[in-house]
Amino acid sequence: MIQSLPKKVMALAFSVFLLSACQSPSEPKEAAASSKVDLVYPFLDAANSRWFFFSSACRPFGMVNLSPDTEIDGAWGSGYRYDTDTIRGLSHVHAWQMAGLSVLPVHFIEGEENAILQDYYSPFSHEKESASPGWHHLILDRYDIDIELTSTTRVGFHRYAFPVADQRGIVFNLGGKMGPSDLKEGKLEKVSDRLLVGSVTNAPTRRRPKDLTVYFAIELDHDVEGITAGEDGKFLVKLDQNSGPLLMKAAISYTSIENAQVNLKEELPGWNFEKIKAESKLEWDRLLSRIEVEGGSAEDQRRFYTDLWHALQGRRIISDVNGAYPDNTGESFRIGQLPLGSNGQPKFNHYNSDSFWGAQWTLNTLWGLVYPDIYEEFVNSLLVYYQDGGFIPRGPSGGNYTHVMTGASSTPFIVSAYQKGIQGFDLELAYEGMQKNHMPGGTMGRAGYEHKTTLGGGLQYYIDQGYVPYPIPEGSFGYHQDGPSLTMEYAYQDWTLAQMAQGMGKTEDATYFAKRSKNYANTYDSSTGWMRPKTVDDQWQDPFDPYTINTGFNESNSAQSTWFVPHDLQGLADLMGGPEKAVEKLQAQFEQAKELNYTAGDRHERESHPEYSRIPINYGNQPSIQTAFIFHHLGRPDLTQYYAREIAQKVYGGLHPATGYKGDEDQGLMGAMAVLVKIGLFQMTGGTEADPSYQLSSPIFDKINIELQPDYYPGQSIRIETSGNGPDSPYLTSASWDGQSLSGYNITHSQLTKGGTLQLELSTESPK
Repeated sequence: MIQSLPKKVMALAFSVFLLSACQSPSEPKEAAASSKVDLVYPFLDAANSRWFFFSSACRPFGMVNLSPDTEIDGAWGSGYRYDTDTIRGLSHVHAWQMAGLSVLPVHFIEGEENAILQDYYSPFSHEKESASPGWHHLILDRYDIDIELTSTTRVGFHRYAFPVADQRGIVFNLGGKMGPSDLKEGKLEKVSDRLLVGSVTNAPTRRRPKDLTVYFAIELDHDVEGITAGEDGKFLVKLDQNSGPLLMKAAISYTSIENAQVNLKEELPGWNFEKIKAESKLEWDRLLSRIEVEGGSAEDQRRFYTDLWHALQGRRIISDVNGAYPDNTGESFRIGQLPLGSNGQPKFNHYNSDSFWGAQWTLNTLWGLVYPDIYEEFVNSLLVYYQDGGFIPRGPSGGNYTHVMTGASSTPFIVSAYQKGIQGFDLELAYEGMQKNHMPGGTMGRAGYEHKTTLGGGLQYYIDQGYVPYPIPEGSFGYHQDGPSLTMEYAYQDWTLAQMAQGMGKTEDATYFAKRSKNYANTYDSSTGWMRPKTVDDQWQDPFDPYTINTGFNESNSAQSTWFVPHDLQGLADLMGGPEKAVEKLQAQFEQAKELNYTAGDRHERESHPEYSRIPINYGNQPSIQTAFIFHHLGRPDLTQYYAREIAQKVYGGLHPATGYKGDEDQGLMGAMAVLVKIGLFQMTGGTEADPSYQLSSPIFDKINIELQPDYYPGQSIRIETSGNGPDSPYLTSASWDGQSLSGYNITHSQLTKGGTLQLELSTESPK
């Protein structure tokens, strides 16, 4: 039985259907597609790829993320980089701080085994390449080898067509630099003529402080004649001279070779490549089809489903099909076991994940409404980490805490699930873990990648003095020790925890954390009108420039981060002299940012550029992606509608390998943001208040249908219908829900999830 995500949609009708031709990577077609998968353009922004960004032959959240690598050195600028013309391997693991099992088919002259191990890369051409979710095809020009890749959740499936020439083989790269990791202790063993097993260990990184071993089992449909070991973890597998196409199955596990073999046996017992390819397409299509759109241009629709696809990947399953998983949270490695259901299958999967920093405005809303089954699995996985290691993580890697970024970013994620009725997890355990994170000694007090101390986050100062000083007097303990940003982040996260405490009847806790949530005001400098760094002895930073990046503000500047008060925008406006003055200030920032298309360049590393770094609003990174919706809360929904449409078109529009997210697409965060602005739904608080409210903006499509999941919500679907829509019609003139007028362009979660029709009238003219 194939176990894939999510459980409640695992029952696939394994019907094999013809896959339509995929688009050329450089010139995406705009013809009608037979499925949502056919609309996805995997090469979007691939010229700016990082190790875990690009995906092709992969299932949703698959443990295996099989795709070609054109660059293999470093977490940034590695993986599949579209503008690099050399294939260096076909890797099975592209994850947050993780890599492993890179292979490449070759042919060579007998006796030159060592030579090929030292030089086996091959050029390739995009003209002979195609990809879609779950599948990748290319030709190695050096060898004229035709390659097709697909996968199940835990098993990569390869099909190679060799020319009639020389000795055939496969190079296994199990050593050296691979993406974010230094690979070591690579082992490859021939068990039988057609079965290989082995392992490779990811050495610790600055972010993932412990070893992580990738175990694998390889089955081929041709005989293996022998293995030649080279230097630095390279192995050459020599194949028999059978002239037919070669099929190879590569299963991985993070627990043992035995469990890799279990994954292989359970998920891919047969050899029908076309069947697995079709099943992968169908699984993706079922998830993508939960949102149906009509209208807009053909390119708009293709980009939309590409964005939605990005929102459903990046974070990876790390548990085996039997529920075994790697636990690296303690003093020594152990193999954990997920709880099993009455059917003997794991109740949920365990996950690897980059940070939830910024998820409050992205995944919380999209997953909470459209993918509550996925959402619930992730919450349960976070609680496994708490039970194992004593902390709810903000971004685990390989069963290990990384303490990536700052604060307690998992708190809004869990609270939003609770408030939306996604409660198939231990509520008391979740609250206990979050409360611990918000107190001294917990995750909140750790700076980025602070593994052994809890001083870098300055939490004790926040509690005692009402703000985190900059710099922290004790010194440097990690990254992102940016006092004002930390103060504002903690304040928001405290407020979200207070909401859950109130809902669970923990009134004393609710009062305590609600009081702490006002601390953001202590870092506001009324003389400048900006959030401003303050020393431990209550002195404002001097000199101070609100447009200088990373001087007290995490991956941002003061102009961008001053608005990070999602839980109390009225209070922030009062500090600025009232809503009108706040609107005037923010609108001036948007108009200035408009000159640079609302982003700090076309990739994350451009944020330090002398010009781009000074942008006052940056939709290429998480700290200020909520700002267009602030106008809505300050009495100017028309400005929200205008700028949200601008963002949809200028930041998250187009289909090209050279651009796409204009910055840092952290494992679905920007993909999800793009989806939300295009369907016109947003949640400023991250959906963390009781009966969370959605703010409406202007969808770019004429009709949108969102399928509701019956295990979570009473309604069947949400229908959004627009009239007067067009590229130059961003303004709402009226909104109604099932014929009843909506005031203030807001609608609650309980209303939406009962199902119904949201009717929006749009205009080219602002009602103001």
